[in-house]
Amino acid sequence: MEIQTALPEAHTPLRIIHGPQAHQVGGKATPWRLKGDRYIEVAIWAAGCCYACPQCQNYHVTYDGRSEPMTPEEAAKLVTMHRRMYGVDRMAISGGEPTLNRRWLVQYFKALKGLNPDKEARLHLDSNGAILTRDYLDELVLDAGVTDIGVEPKGVRLETFIKMTAVGDRALAERYLNTSWEAVRYTVNNHQDRVFLGVGLPYNKALITLSEVREFGERLASIDPRVQLCVLDYFPTFRRTDIQRPTVEEMLKVKRVLEEEAGLKTVVVQTSIGNIGPKQ
Repeated sequence: MEIQTALPEAHTPLRIIHGPQAHQVGGKATPWRLKGDRYIEVAIWAAGCCYACPQCQNYHVTYDGRSEPMTPEEAAKLVTMHRRMYGVDRMAISGGEPTLNRRWLVQYFKALKGLNPDKEARLHLDSNGAILTRDYLDELVLDAGVTDIGVEPKGVRLETFIKMTAVGDRALAERYLNTSWEAVRYTVNNHQDRVFLGVGLPYNKALITLSEVREFGERLASIDPRVQLCVLDYFPTFRRTDIQRPTVEEMLKVKRVLEEEAGLKTVVVQTSIGNIGPKQ
């Protein structure tokens, strides 16, 4: 049997999309100074993911296989309409994992850029980074006009990564983890003049230790200590209702470890009372 997986050139890709929704906080690649009490961004979320995280914080989107899918152009028009409705400049896509359908995502950003050619428009991608290879990043930035990229490597130790993502194949898990970290490094080294980069770190003491948090910070600092790191306080949901949301005090301790021990300059921690950024 000969199996063909390539789609015809004329094929129109489709994705299930949730949103758009206006946001006051934004994502990993939203500069911390913008986060506040007004709308700063409109976002959509794409269904589907290459991970099966038991603690998925957005599982109702990730596992939606029933909603009507959209073309890239339909999604771009919808997001543009909401940008104008809320008077914001930032337009984001997250998930699930938006990078899974490369053709859809590239066409979406190209259509979005075409509808928003003004220099104030910011095109924001939030991703786990698992398949964000160098050529994929180049295409998104140089061809499709992406201006803001958030990457969430999950950790630095393979065992932690497997526990968080439930990717059972160790070789595949290692490849995903390495690709996400390489996406951070490559963006800093090759697109820093064009792209605002943000990195995400999920935190819950049931998922990752403070020791590994420090290692994560040190690895990021070795790439560039100025890169914005957003620490997400993972709460109980989906298949991990047994965990407890980190307290504000826990998140402040994480912040101190990343700043004082790892040497990072721009750490934002998500807490139950709001985001706490640098020098706060």
